[in-house]
Amino acid sequence: MQNVVFDRIQKEIDNNDVVLFMKGEAAFPMCGFSSLVVQVLSQLGVQFRDINVLEDNDIREGIKEFTNWPTIPQLYVKGEFVGGCDIVREMYESGELKTLLDDKGIQAA
Repeated sequence: MQNVVFDRIQKEIDNNDVVLFMKGEAAFPMCGFSSLVVQVLSQLGVQFRDINVLEDNDIREGIKEFTNWPTIPQLYVKGEFVGGCDIVREMYESGELKTLLDDKGIQAA
């Protein structure tokens, strides 16, 4: 079972430059932490794939094991796990997130 879930997670990460595993959807976040990360990405003009973990309990639990990271949201850029809400916010405030996106060739809108 775990391998199937991990394969689904890996496929999303491989097929999308920026992926946010979150509670809710970008248009309607279901938690404050997910909402904050959506706001940061929107502020930067970054297109991203949002995956609502509340719609799929296998993904919700599997993503935590996949990264060995206990919380959601989780942000991936070009296959690399960036972090959760606090890390994304800190990176945004310091300019590090913009640098990472630029370095990875992610075009802001």
